[in-house]
Amino acid sequence: MADQGMSGERTLAQVKAEILRRAGKNNPLEHIRPEDARAVAAALNSLDRDHWAEVWCDIGLRYEVQGDALLQQGGDVQAIAEAYYLAYSNCRTGRYPVASTPGKQEAYRHSLRNFHKAAQYFDPPLQIVEFAFEGGTLTGYLQIPRDCIRPPVVIHWGGVDGWKEDRQRNSHILHSHGLATFTVDMPGAGENPVGYMEPTAERTFSAAIDHLQQRSDVDGTRIGVWGGSFGGYWAAKLAHVEARRIRAAVTQGGNVHHGFQRAWLEPALTRTASTYLLGPASLLDARSWALGVRTLEEVLDMAHRLSLKDQGLLDGPCAPLLAVNGKLDDQAPVEDVYILLEHGSAKTVRIYPDGGHMGRTPGMKEDAIAALIAQWLGEQILR
Repeated sequence: MADQGMSGERTLAQVKAEILRRAGKNNPLEHIRPEDARAVAAALNSLDRDHWAEVWCDIGLRYEVQGDALLQQGGDVQAIAEAYYLAYSNCRTGRYPVASTPGKQEAYRHSLRNFHKAAQYFDPPLQIVEFAFEGGTLTGYLQIPRDCIRPPVVIHWGGVDGWKEDRQRNSHILHSHGLATFTVDMPGAGENPVGYMEPTAERTFSAAIDHLQQRSDVDGTRIGVWGGSFGGYWAAKLAHVEARRIRAAVTQGGNVHHGFQRAWLEPALTRTASTYLLGPASLLDARSWALGVRTLEEVLDMAHRLSLKDQGLLDGPCAPLLAVNGKLDDQAPVEDVYILLEHGSAKTVRIYPDGGHMGRTPGMKEDAIAALIAQWLGEQILR
């Protein structure tokens, strides 16, 4: 990889090369067709955020038109579903990493609309669920495996750029273990109106637990949680604050204490977060947006308040907790896995010695880590 300099910004040429390399294989382009990636790479003439959104949505909206036409013609159901999912995937990439500009906000609206169209064809069926929260509602997506009667359920979510619509691959793996899934947006992301830095923001997850405990089609007494990337923080926190109501929690590539300190964050958000599609500067933009601030200095000044160690939680009651990450992660330090081991009850850990963020390791099958996590959750919740 070419030197990105102190700014952490990838050049247009570097981003185009990454688009072509990742298309159809790697996050966040695993559902993008190579031919569409080539078309985007040819059309991009800058990294302006609204231009980025426009180029990806040009392709995504063509797939939506195709899906609408097939639907009107009574076409093949699989072809309709695929067209709408490709429409969602391309528009979702247009809003990536976050909906921080007018063009990206429009791309996000397009992605939601097409995800909902595609979801009508999912197996198992997807229910769009609105659940009560402080006088209003939050939204989650519930899927129950076929032939499962009141199965346990896993609430899961991603990080600053991977929102509830983006969790289908992990949901399918969980379904294969007989677990229902409820995907939600973490605070500071997607349709969650609560900011990441807001005190007790984890109450949005508690509201989801409240809702699931009241349902008759899932077993609300057997709930697991799984947070990925910057969302892994919330899983570690819920393992402590909701220790009595959840059976198991997984934090994958999340920060706990060290990852919120200035000494770690400054280089991570300006130089070293090498796996981020648009470079560390874009990771800074995404995290700033989630945290509700604009500048690196604002992030560095406030992030330490998120430390679970400093909040005094780590020595308290804790649900069974699995911590997963790569030893070489340059977005969330592996030391944050170790600090969980140094406090409170015994934890389960899987460290990938050659892995980067979230444990992703060159040459490893894309679903290998998710399969390990799903197996562990099943063993904890189904016992």
